[in-house]
Amino acid sequence: MPTPRQRVTFPGALGHELAARLDLPAGPPKAYALFAHCFTCGKDLRAATSIAAGLTDAGFAVLRFDFTGLGGSEGEFENTNFTSNVDDLVAAAAWLRVEYRAPQLLVGHSLGGAAVVVAADRIPEVRAVATIGAPSESGHVNQLFVDSADEIEQRGSADVELAGRRFTITKQLVDDLRSGRVVEAAGELHRPLMVLHSPIDNVVGVDHAAALFRAARHPRSFVSLDGADHLLGDVADAVYAAKTIGTWAERYLVDESGVKPPPPASAPVMVSETGQGKFLNHVVVGEHRFLADEPESMGGFDAGPSPYDLLGAALGACTSMTIRMYADHKGYPLGRVTVDVSHDKVHVDDAGNVVEGRDGKIDRFRRSITVDGDLDEQLRANVLRIADKCPVHRTLERTSRIETGLSE
Repeated sequence: MPTPRQRVTFPGALGHELAARLDLPAGPPKAYALFAHCFTCGKDLRAATSIAAGLTDAGFAVLRFDFTGLGGSEGEFENTNFTSNVDDLVAAAAWLRVEYRAPQLLVGHSLGGAAVVVAADRIPEVRAVATIGAPSESGHVNQLFVDSADEIEQRGSADVELAGRRFTITKQLVDDLRSGRVVEAAGELHRPLMVLHSPIDNVVGVDHAAALFRAARHPRSFVSLDGADHLLGDVADAVYAAKTIGTWAERYLVDESGVKPPPPASAPVMVSETGQGKFLNHVVVGEHRFLADEPESMGGFDAGPSPYDLLGAALGACTSMTIRMYADHKGYPLGRVTVDVSHDKVHVDDAGNVVEGRDGKIDRFRRSITVDGDLDEQLRANVLRIADKCPVHRTLERTSRIETGLSE
């Protein structure tokens, strides 16, 4: 399901306009999250995009932005430092507070992780903080330009190549990084902290995660991102991190979506409005629960399949199951069965004699069945014939009786 993304800007701590993306879930957000990227990276880093997508899948709205002087944001990088990054985070939270809702969750990657730990105390609405590959002291970043340390000290600045790009690193930035109180801030966090770190991270060693974890108070959690690199270059690692954070954070956050919980099942299939939007409904089938909705073009959130999607799914599932039962009974060497179903409305004259006696337009379902296995033409014809014996197929083709009443 595609995630709606909005390009936004807001004033940063130094007065410059900062470029940002607001990633929204399909339905009303359960909470807002603020994401901070790594040193000299940006909001559009693949890991940042994947983490935001994973959190929106879990129902969070996520604001990610370029710090001053990076990406699409205004300002000069050489005039920034760790302190200004923390201030930019606080400014981002203030913008969210006014325009939407203040963030309850802070997530930071690498130096961004150190920044969210320090910034959390200045954002009162924050209820949980998660770091990914974060250093336990911001001065750790200085090792990236240790070869230029003398030049920076003597001249006040030096041009340094980082991740294939040239940056002007100033003495004030180096000095400010050295003064970052990350471990102390972790000890004074007074909020749940999750530390995610790869044991093979060769940029920020796992000992930094241990220092953060030891400093933090309970509730605190550590998750090993086994096999991941520092930038989470493998999308699967970023998705895993996002799902883990989303599940963990739900325990501590206040659900702001206003969605009503599904009522207890009172029938084999029960459908009940969520209270959000025009069409969003809970669907309860035995022990199974999911959402039904209409697409955005119809005024819905597209947070679940539409009624006709569900009807097509019923036809496709019944077709596949019927073919499987028949093939197993006959001993056919049948591999995987796949059924594609589409739905539209056509004039009765275009539908053939299967709807003889009907006027106007009718619903048409089209099935395309793919069967794997070493089947000759006769066996394939038998499979196609048995598909029409599917009970849902028969129900859709003949008239059904629907009795409706109002419950007491």
